Amino acid sequence: MAAPLSRAQWLTLLLVSFDAVLLALLEVFFLPLRVGSLGEVPLPVTALVGAVTTPWLVLTVAKLVRPGLSFVPLAVWVVVVFVIGLTGPGGDLVLVQDWRALLLLGAGALPAALVLGGGLGRATAVSGAGHG
Repeated sequence: MAAPLSRAQWLTLLLVSFDAVLLALLEVFFLPLRVGSLGEVPLPVTALVGAVTTPWLVLTVAKLVRPGLSFVPLAVWVVVVFVIGLTGPGGDLVLVQDWRALLLLGAGALPAALVLGGGLGRATAVSGAGHG
């Protein structure tokens, strides 16, 4: 059985989860960003932000808190994207209904899930090596 989390670990987990909330909000709200003189070219730069930041948050929790809890920032990010994107402030649909929404979800969740799986696999291999 794992040791209980220290106060610093709880604080780190809370802070990283709060970061996941803020990043998800910014990524959803700025997803419809367009460039050009008439706003004709969609520029989903927030999908790139999600592709970089969500795996980093998962890795941060795995290193500073515990690998078994590294799913928390990814779960928080996904829940916030769906809740705010689909029920938005005042019941508005904030998540755009085109390829940019799929790009944001894929670019944010897939790399983070790969980092999560790799970290959990390494943690399992290390803990299992001592029992063999």
